[in-house]
Amino acid sequence: MRIGSGYDVHKLAEGRDLILGGVKIPYEKGLLGHSDADVLTHAVMDALLGAAGEHDIGYHFPDTDDRYKGISSIKLLKEVMKILSDKGYRPVNVDATVAAQRPKLLPYIDEMRENIARAMGIDVGSVNIKATTEEGLGFTGSGEGMKASAVCLIE
Repeated sequence: MRIGSGYDVHKLAEGRDLILGGVKIPYEKGLLGHSDADVLTHAVMDALLGAAGEHDIGYHFPDTDDRYKGISSIKLLKEVMKILSDKGYRPVNVDATVAAQRPKLLPYIDEMRENIARAMGIDVGSVNIKATTEEGLGFTGSGEGMKASAVCLIE
């Protein structure tokens, strides 16, 4: 058994879709990044890669590579699962938190869990996602960006 943790941050910007856990969420801004900037899925991928001792997503999917421009982070999560499988690991569970002042994420969490579980090849009951507002504090509270953290167990 190995444990990994992941953390990611992205700035909110106009003219971008807001994608979290592979779910397109209606909002006036989206997250800025080379891929779809899915901060939640990025944190999950980094947790999985860290548990396997396989660097981070920037190492495997650099933002200098045009193959990853605008790519779905759920697709990248499937690639991470291949990396783990090649090393003989399989995920046991993942627990993640998204910090965002707005929009309210509760209506979308079940679909996020399903998308991540499907991409990881595990039961949806092994994926937990929480959301918090951080009470208006910091860059997430001011609406400048979002962040996510994740912890996972692999065997």
